[in-house]
Amino acid sequence: MPLTQTQLSRMQELVGAGLTRPLAWRREQLQRLSALVEEHESEVLEALAADLGKPPTEAFFELVALRQELKLTGRQLEIWMRPRRIAVPLSLQPGQARVVPEPLGCVLVIGPWNYPFQLTLRPLISALAAGNTAVLKPSEHAGAIADLIARLIPEHFEPDVVQVVQGDGTVAADLVAMPFDHIFFTGGGSIGRKVLEGAAAHLTPVTLELGGKSPAIVLEGAELKVGARRLIWGKGINAGQTCIAPDHLLVEPELRSPLLKAMAEARTEMYGDDPLTSKQLGQIINERQFNRLEQLLETARADGRILIGGEISRGQRRIAPTVIRVDDRNDPLMAEELFGPLLPVLVLENLTTTLQEIRKGPKPLALYLFGGNEAQQKQVLTTTSSGGVCLNDVVMQAGVPQLPFGGVGASGMGSYHGQSGFDTFSHHKAVLKRPFRFDFKLRYPPYKVDLNLLRRLAG
Repeated sequence: MPLTQTQLSRMQELVGAGLTRPLAWRREQLQRLSALVEEHESEVLEALAADLGKPPTEAFFELVALRQELKLTGRQLEIWMRPRRIAVPLSLQPGQARVVPEPLGCVLVIGPWNYPFQLTLRPLISALAAGNTAVLKPSEHAGAIADLIARLIPEHFEPDVVQVVQGDGTVAADLVAMPFDHIFFTGGGSIGRKVLEGAAAHLTPVTLELGGKSPAIVLEGAELKVGARRLIWGKGINAGQTCIAPDHLLVEPELRSPLLKAMAEARTEMYGDDPLTSKQLGQIINERQFNRLEQLLETARADGRILIGGEISRGQRRIAPTVIRVDDRNDPLMAEELFGPLLPVLVLENLTTTLQEIRKGPKPLALYLFGGNEAQQKQVLTTTSSGGVCLNDVVMQAGVPQLPFGGVGASGMGSYHGQSGFDTFSHHKAVLKRPFRFDFKLRYPPYKVDLNLLRRLAG
């Protein structure tokens, strides 16, 4: 059923009337969400297997992320809610100033299909903690999870607190056109632009969690065996359909051969000699995405550029983690975010030049650096811009709930996780209170104050 303006207004009024502001109300909603996660674990795992072929362990990661976020939020919420005192300048004394976090109203959360349970409900944790009501629009491409969320939310929440609206892009566009108080979108850049355009009609603030071509750089000093395992894992988890997966690999020439050898060995350790039969390998979400990746893979195969892997099964919608040689940045594999288990590898001749090339492109969601000395690590950190950086590993930065998660530039705007999520869904209202006494006439016309005195008073 579509959301009506009457329903939205009712959800906004619940917030406007102050009913969602008490700590007790917010904790109750978080407890309801926690119960939803805990009581339906098996159903979630089954739905993730149906949508994405996720093995149980990978699917369980989505639940772990939610549990960590709920635990952190429950522990810190009272602190985050406290008004923050601000010093008042001498010219405005006596007076008391503070910043008061307050809920925005009713927010819209549009979830993605790659981690459809976690990335739809995790923003909800922050939204409820900040005292908002929310409408969820799960991805139609992960139908089993969308149906599950639509069934479970009414079992655990009052309809004026959280609602679910299902449908395709047309439904999402209709929702975006409504006067929500905030829109939180996770997905691709092209749809993100449409969300931003739609929100502009009501000047609705927007958080965009997008993606990008996240580079992984391997320099001297890297532990190649460990690094190889982590790179293959980062490309294999969720069949490469992870927004912060390493998108392409840049390796110093002398490290290329030993790294590739270690990656081939790591792939066999994880997925066996025939990865397509492995129970540890997920599937591509749908035929459209599969066709896109297949075309890129087969073009590379025809050119003899597959270095590791290349196995593919249309019937299973499976593609094994595959490493492909790329000779320059004009290769089709370097045109856009791959969002699949294909890993192009380029030779890194000069770190400074490589970082210049990275700066020329859109800012990535993540940047990975393996090895390097202290000066090189500092150079990477200070001469590139990305949503986040992880040294000597991939993806794991998202597992720290206290760290802000979000993009920059084309990879997104705004952030969440932990206090960042609370702040994203809060308005930080400035409040100044002054007494009636000490009402100096110098501030009122006709002005007779000496400018030198005024300069001293104004600091």
